[in-house]
Amino acid sequence: MSDMLCGERVRLSVENPEVMASCFYRWNQDTGWERLLDSDPPRLFSEKKWKEWLEKDLEKGGDNFFFAIRKLDGDEVIGFIALFDTHHQHGDTLVAIALGERNSWGNGYGTDAMRIMLRYAFNELNLNRMGLIVFDYNTRAIRSYEKVGFVHEGRVRGAMLRDGERWDFLYMGILKEEWQVRQAGSTTRG
Repeated sequence: MSDMLCGERVRLSVENPEVMASCFYRWNQDTGWERLLDSDPPRLFSEKKWKEWLEKDLEKGGDNFFFAIRKLDGDEVIGFIALFDTHHQHGDTLVAIALGERNSWGNGYGTDAMRIMLRYAFNELNLNRMGLIVFDYNTRAIRSYEKVGFVHEGRVRGAMLRDGERWDFLYMGILKEEWQVRQAGSTTRG
């Protein structure tokens, strides 16, 4: 039996708030990263503030599932992935993912982490749908989401102002049955 939180390039792990606070503090210094992650204006927080926020958020537990993304080779923490607003009665959740280490961008780590999270959500949590929101200027993320099977479900036009230009929020999602069909297709080809 394989490790359900391990992929081809990365693994998901639970981390101490101190470790993640240090990572978030470092990543947050890159306002380009911040603009891919959040629609709010970039805000710089101290490492202590990140730790307090993470401890408070992780204490909630419940229907939020937060994981660090670690490279298989070298074990470096390169990002995070989380399920939130999980509604078990409906089988629905939202996912957020971000790679904080720029040298990890464009190497397939995020796509691999999302594949792991889909397997976890559909096989372990028995959810039926996973959704996400992405800014339409984040084309690299959109391609990654499409690669693992997310489809475009909606668009909120002109929802965000960045550098004097209006940008759309894109809603994407994948159903368990769509994911299962993709899994069956990949095993028959491989």
